Amino acid sequence: MRRVTTWIPWSIAEGTGLLQEEVPHQYGIHGVFEDKGHVMTRLREEVAGRMPRPDEVAALHMSPGVPVLDVLHTSLDAAGVAYEVTRFVLRADYGGLLYDTPVE
Repeated sequence: MRRVTTWIPWSIAEGTGLLQEEVPHQYGIHGVFEDKGHVMTRLREEVAGRMPRPDEVAALHMSPGVPVLDVLHTSLDAAGVAYEVTRFVLRADYGGLLYDTPVE
């Protein structure tokens, strides 16, 4: 189980349909970003383990004492501009993280 929150500048999101339940673009949210000139060339993720807040315990149907993984993902374009930030909060007992990224 996980909880996901995404922040996008209104200058990018306005008029795109990103607020709809299903993004109306054949390539989803990243297709919208690319149409607006934001092609991901770098990403940054900060990962921390912590104890959940009370609202997260309820939303993730957790028992007391179970930690979460808190992942803050930032998408950056070629100019180094952050155009999307997403926070993932995952139950640490139900999931994990795998990174498979080429190194140049």
